[in-house]
Amino acid sequence: MDVKHGNGLTKYGPGVDICLTGDEVAIAIDAYLVSHGVNVSGPRTILVNGKPCSYGSVYVDPSGFVCTGGKRYDGDGEIIL
Repeated sequence: MDVKHGNGLTKYGPGVDICLTGDEVAIAIDAYLVSHGVNVSGPRTILVNGKPCSYGSVYVDPSGFVCTGGKRYDGDGEIIL
């Protein structure tokens, strides 16, 4: 997983991008299912749009922020330690 400032071109800032590998996307989907009471036992294949997922990303609007690894990434472009 890679967290960095985004490439947004708004006057409010670039936003924040969270980039995930395909495995991380599958784990996130599995965790979502568990959080909603769906528990799967044994091997499974998670497809996105009918295909294995090779990567994924989450874009956080300039008005939001992301906290990870002791850093806060504000969507307006600041990093607060």
